[in-house]
Parts: sequence; C-alpha cells; structure tokens
Amino acid sequence: MREIVIAGNWKMNTTPFEGAMLARKVAELLSAGNGATVVTVVVCPPATHLAMAQAGIASVTTESGVKVELGAQNAHWEHKGAFTGEISASMLKFIGCRWVIIGHSERRQWFGETDETANKRLLRVIRNGLRPIFCIGETLEEREADRAFEVIERQLKIGLDGVENIGRGGLVIAYEPVWAIGTGHTATPEQAQEAHQFIRSQLSEQFSEEAAAATVIQYGGSMTPDNAGQLMACPDVDGGLVGGASLKADSFSAIVKAAAEAKGRG
Repeated sequence: MREIVIAGNWKMNTTPFEGAMLARKVAELLSAGNGATVVTVVVCPPATHLAMAQAGIASVTTESGVKVELGAQNAHWEHKGAFTGEISASMLKFIGCRWVIIGHSERRQWFGETDETANKRLLRVIRNGLRPIFCIGETLEEREADRAFEVIERQLKIGLDGVENIGRGGLVIAYEPVWAIGTGHTATPEQAQEAHQFIRSQLSEQFSEEAAAATVIQYGGSMTPDNAGQLMACPDVDGGLVGGASLKADSFSAIVKAAAEAKGRG
C-alpha cells in the first residue's frame, strides 16, 4: 500500500504572518480528523516564511497522530557559495524542512530551469536527507503535438540520473500537465491515470518493478476539493501537489479528506 502525499505549494503568496496563521489553521483542521492520520501532509511556503510557518505548525498539538510537515519550493545544488538569492538544502534542513519541490514547471518556464539543473538540485536534496517532490510534465503545445510521453521520458531519464534508490519513504514524483496549472483546466481522470501509469512504467525500466510500484506519484494540475476524489480514485494517483486551493485551510483540508476517502482509508 503506497503512501498518500498531499502537498500545498503556496508559491509567491501570503506575508510571513499570514503564512504562519495559514499553517496553524491547516494543522488545527487536520488534527480534528479529515482523514489526515493516513495522509502525509506538506505545506511549502515562500522561503521568507519557513521559520514562522514551522512555528505555526508546531504550536498545534495533534493527539490524533496528524503530522503536517514543512517543505520548501526550491534549493540550490551547492552546499554554500556566491549564489546571490539562492538557498541551500542544508539551510532548509536547519530551519526544519523535510521536503523540497524540485523542477516545478514555473521554475522551468520563467527561471531557466533545465532537466540538467533540476537533476543537480535533486541529488543535493537527497544527499542532505530531505525528500524531493520532483516535478515533470508536458506543455499544451507538446501534448497537442502528441509528444507528452516523449517529454516525460526525457525528464525522468535526465532528471533522475544518478539517483540510486526510489520507493517507499523517498522520492516523490509530481506529474504536472503544464496546460492545467493555474488555468482552471484539469486533466480528466482518464488522462491523469494514463500519464501516471506511463511514469510508473518508465520508473520500472529505470529502476525496478518493485521500486516503481512503491513510488508515490502525485497529480499536480489544479487539484481542488471538487475534483480531488475523482483524481485520487485513479489507481496510480497517490496524492496531489496543490496550488491555489492550498491557500485556504478549509479547501486544502477538504482535499486531504477526499484523498483519504478515495483510497479507502478515510
């Protein structure tokens, strides 16, 4: 039985105080139930908010076993150095992060991220004992040109080069149909399952069937409380990398609950 991972990517939103309050509210709602005892829940604020968000999470006592974990939105591939504006995996670990998003489509689109640089970041994050959420996915143009699987295969082969182990408790893959991010469009359950199944088959070829079967693959294209249940009912969809809906504690907790129920663990 694979882990269920729901992660909230806040992107460049909220102030540090608002972020701390949001993190605390998420923890409070999940501590009241909502299926979160069987779901790994991650919040990924902007880097300026991480310490306050961690304090907000820690301020909530969750006797029900719920644990909200802290993640970052990016990390540099070097341990330290003259890299103005960057942040290292070791710095993130010191703050209390357990997760890091790597290779998000917006990093690829706007900030020059490539398969090669995403791979370097990924390897550094793994060496520092943090869990990466490694993002892959095709653009609208690539999908319309019938190149979606070609793009995904390339991103996996280059992006995971040098990774020695995948599977339970480690690397998470987030499939992002780029054409569905922030557009209000969502892949149908059939489209999501087809892509996730292909990703798992590629992981089987690169690593092993056992490793592929144990690897968490999230859906990352406009997941909401309304569609989370249908998407999570797909056999190869193991969670969500949630954008806009993660900025409201009630909608985010509703997605967590829907995920647990869809997998028969709610």
